[in-house]
Amino acid sequence: MPIAGPFADPAGMQEAHPAATKKVFVKTYGCQMNVYDSQRMADALAADGYGPTETIEDADLVLLNTCHIREKAAEKVYSELGRIRQLKEERARQGLETVVGVAGCVAQAEGREILRRAPVVDLVIGPQTYHRLPQVVGRARGGEKIVETEYALEDKFEHLPQPRRQEVRKRGVTAFLTVQEGCDKFCTFCVVPYTRGAEVSRPVAQIVAEAERLAEGGVREVTLLGQNVNAWHGDGGDGREWGLGELLFRLAEIPGLDRLRYTTSHPRDMDDALIAAHRDLDKLMPYLHLPVQSGSDRILKAMNRKHTHDDYLRLIERIRTARPDIAMSGDFIVGFPGETDADFEETMRIVREVGYAQAFSFKYSPRPGTPGADMVDHVEEAVKDERLQKLQALLGEQQRAFTQSLVGRTMDLLLEKPGRHPGQLVGRSPWLQPVIVDESAGEIGDIITVRISSAGTNSLFAGSTDSPSRAVEAKRAPAQEEAQMGVSV
Repeated sequence: MPIAGPFADPAGMQEAHPAATKKVFVKTYGCQMNVYDSQRMADALAADGYGPTETIEDADLVLLNTCHIREKAAEKVYSELGRIRQLKEERARQGLETVVGVAGCVAQAEGREILRRAPVVDLVIGPQTYHRLPQVVGRARGGEKIVETEYALEDKFEHLPQPRRQEVRKRGVTAFLTVQEGCDKFCTFCVVPYTRGAEVSRPVAQIVAEAERLAEGGVREVTLLGQNVNAWHGDGGDGREWGLGELLFRLAEIPGLDRLRYTTSHPRDMDDALIAAHRDLDKLMPYLHLPVQSGSDRILKAMNRKHTHDDYLRLIERIRTARPDIAMSGDFIVGFPGETDADFEETMRIVREVGYAQAFSFKYSPRPGTPGADMVDHVEEAVKDERLQKLQALLGEQQRAFTQSLVGRTMDLLLEKPGRHPGQLVGRSPWLQPVIVDESAGEIGDIITVRISSAGTNSLFAGSTDSPSRAVEAKRAPAQEEAQMGVSV
């Protein structure tokens, strides 16, 4: 199964890691950044002799990488820890050691309280300190109970080992790459500034080196991540501070890297250079997740969003002028404290005015420690439920309309993985929808051209899986041709 990308091994790129003698099981909750963090924690532990396992019963180390963005997130973690306690006791009866750790945003928010409520836990480590994980695990194995949630003074990315190419290959032909962490916006509903800290941007050289490493391992599409990714402003190494638009152009120069995306953005940080990148950069996919949260200026002000209904619409117009085929995605919160029927109707209005290809919508849930939690005039749950159903019905209607509009169109498709049924492969459209094709259309890692024949509820179909040759035109990208020659790793 060839995977595209230049696979020459520059000096120093292939580290010698010890053979895995211990097993780690990582359960990841929440956002894409947590997925990335879990992978980097696994990379750090690999250098210490830990190999991954998908079977928790086999794990010498169990890590829960947690998310704190939704209500009752911590309670879900404690419930899981109750089950892990039973597992740890059973393994102890077999004479097996099990170290249990809680990482991520719940770890940062709850800290020592986790050890008090769940004595099964041996270590608690926040998202800014997981480069210290191997040392922390070693101390925990010595019997110490550890809480490591102080914000690190050193750059954690500089101290993390690079993933082995074999691990990159196993993870697939798409990858996440964190370029920015934290947030300075302090939206009144959001816990991120308190769990992830202030905005920090990685330097260009560090990001490019990691992206090159991914491309050398066969990755063809990279999604840049940040809690507020378009606020990224990194050291360019040329005496200047770069913005995200300039960074995207630099990443587009990396051989084998054929698709770029980024998420999640704030409307206030969508500058001219980034909009120009959508206009001029073919490798930047025509899909943008740009949360608005509410259509009501009164509620937006209460949320501390620092933009208005009309500001957002003008921004969407500029983006669509630059890239007419771009598909918009967004986030919406209904039932924020003080939201009236009129405020909610303003949210419905902005949805109709924008037209979303995809969106995420939630009922407001107070997060402890945020200003929103202390506001008066909270909306009744029944009213939230009713409003959310109305909003989701409209968003679902728009998503179905966008999906149907792609039927009959020809598009490039990156083949990512086998399908659910024999004889199928699944690729991803430029607009992020899964597209199902016959396995004869190409191989995982290929970029092919397909004509969409039909649309399901959540997927597109290209041609007939019984006779794909009539409707699927496959073309190998140049980087794929190079990979056909074969490389030993």
